[in-house]
Amino acid sequence: MNVFDRAHINSMELKNRFIRSAVWMKAAKADGHMTPEIMQTYTDLAKGGVGLILTGYSHISNEEQPNPRMTGIYEDSFIDGYREMTDAVHAEGSKIAMQIVFGGSQSHHPDAAKMNILAPSAVENRVTKLMPNEASKEDIARIIKLFGDAAERVKKSGFDGVQIHAAHGYFLSMFLTPYYNRRTDEYNGGIHDRARIIYEVYSEIRSRVGNEFPVMIKLNFSDFMDEGEGLILEDAMEVFMRLDEMGMDMFEVSATNESSGKGLMPARTKINSRDKQSYFREATAAIAAEVKAPVTLMGGNRSIEMMNEILGSTDIEFVSIARPLLSEPDLINKWLADATYKPRCVSCNKCWLSEPNSCVLG
Repeated sequence: MNVFDRAHINSMELKNRFIRSAVWMKAAKADGHMTPEIMQTYTDLAKGGVGLILTGYSHISNEEQPNPRMTGIYEDSFIDGYREMTDAVHAEGSKIAMQIVFGGSQSHHPDAAKMNILAPSAVENRVTKLMPNEASKEDIARIIKLFGDAAERVKKSGFDGVQIHAAHGYFLSMFLTPYYNRRTDEYNGGIHDRARIIYEVYSEIRSRVGNEFPVMIKLNFSDFMDEGEGLILEDAMEVFMRLDEMGMDMFEVSATNESSGKGLMPARTKINSRDKQSYFREATAAIAAEVKAPVTLMGGNRSIEMMNEILGSTDIEFVSIARPLLSEPDLINKWLADATYKPRCVSCNKCWLSEPNSCVLG
């Protein structure tokens, strides 16, 4: 298997196995609507050769959002603007899917204290210091419906698929994290109880978009938290396998919770040697060996040789890249012309300090 081989995710056919991982671009209007900067970003990625573009996360409710200037998908007014964007991406031969999210208490929005911040339990967030309200069963049912509504709009907007963001300490991810999930009802207990809301979100989305529309998920294999506090690989594996049985179309495997305090973030710095590249490969390969749906490796993918080696020796089928494509939107085309090309990105993470997100190297 080669990174430039064609591939399928459910009904979606891709020209290669490169996925642009979701990035908060800080470029939307305050209410989440499209801007020329966002249109240009995704059109450039399509021209640059990416097989599948995952958009930056879009908030599904106008009552809360984890960051400012992120895109939204909480009402039908978004559909026409996104349709223009998806048409532009398709014209360049690429596919595009939207990542959707409910934020919860891991919100860095300056107005978060004025929002309806919900979490599995009323536990202060270690990072944001927000004290959320515990989500009632009525809140949970409403949020599940919001995910379904959003996914339906995603499909109407011409996207080729939808990705559920259930990683990195956001609302769905928090249910998997014992430190934040202290409920006494059916949404806590064993791992499948803690994952119940994720299963229900998937089922709701599937019922709204049909069996042929690709539904994907970004999910942690570990929170990197202290023993007893966070999600661990053994439990995460059970969730991956259950979602696979339910019909999930693709898994993007990630890890971390900002609350770990250990600095093991998904976007690590100083990836300056081969041993530091593709740093989630072992856990991702273990998961890929247990599920039927295609699995995507994210985190520090920098070398065509190494990516091909991983695809050829494991059950991993796709690789996702983010920061290098901020620096060089045409990186995939450069690799197609010269597999030995070294990306310009130096993993400094200074791109996160700019607005909109952009590479400091120009």
